[in-house]
Amino acid sequence: MRHSQQERGRNGYPPLVEFCRAVVRLLEERIVCHAAVIKVAGIVKESVVDGPGLRFVIFAQGCPHRCPGCQNPQTWDPAGGTEMTVDELLEQIKANPLLKGVTLSGGEPFLQAGPLALLAGAVRERGMDVVTYTGYTWEKLLELAKTDLEIRRLVEESNYLVDGPYVAAQRDLALPFRGSRNQRIIDVQASLAAGEAVLAGWG
Repeated sequence: MRHSQQERGRNGYPPLVEFCRAVVRLLEERIVCHAAVIKVAGIVKESVVDGPGLRFVIFAQGCPHRCPGCQNPQTWDPAGGTEMTVDELLEQIKANPLLKGVTLSGGEPFLQAGPLALLAGAVRERGMDVVTYTGYTWEKLLELAKTDLEIRRLVEESNYLVDGPYVAAQRDLALPFRGSRNQRIIDVQASLAAGEAVLAGWG
């Protein structure tokens, strides 16, 4: 049976075929998401010091920054940690209905941007927010994202970003949710829309 141009979808296939292709793509993405592996240095199932509200915190393994005075030097070695699938982490997150969101810390989460972006997307689908800590500055991440789609996706799947390395000379214990004055809490979506870093209205 031939279909007129009007009967074909935007990709040139009949509407039913396009629908089936979309379903297959969605199922493939779900399978990849659940099977994706993240190297984890540690987990805190309930935290109030890593972002607003009650949070599930994942410390990613591996960090190239190695900031002097870092409180998590055990996360530096990319060969360390424990492998966990996105699905395993999601099951633990879903077990606590009181969580406001998930925080990705480290280590450097952007070393595992692909699987963490899948996790972040699944978390946001459940109505929670995502705070991502990084030793990179916002500006450096956007530069890296031009050639690395996984980094771009983790940026986009984060609601908030705490950026910049820990600088011991700028340590400030009065700062909420960060360790030194150079670090910023950035509203990711507002920043992408504005084309420059926009600070979050909290912290």
